[in-house]
Amino acid sequence: MCPGCGKAVGQCSCRRQLPGGKGDGIVRISRETKGRKGKGVTLITGLDLDQAGLKQMASRLKQLCGSGGSVRDGVIEIQGDKRDLLVAELGKQGYTVKRAGG
Repeated sequence: MCPGCGKAVGQCSCRRQLPGGKGDGIVRISRETKGRKGKGVTLITGLDLDQAGLKQMASRLKQLCGSGGSVRDGVIEIQGDKRDLLVAELGKQGYTVKRAGG
């Protein structure tokens, strides 16, 4: 369900009205440890949501994973390696999801 209009993601009317749809429509999920003293985080990029939508999505995903995280520069960061869980959840929500990186 779309948090903005309440319709199914495939029938969402508010997502189509977002200015400058950046990216290719594929949500990419990767893992990164650089600059974090060896601690890994899961990065979610490619979501075509505004800042408020990203914060809502991040909050929902953090609750699902049972971990912390943040939104930085349009990228959702979830603490820990939660790629499998996030791929399944975003796939259920109607997004095209790919695992990126190694």
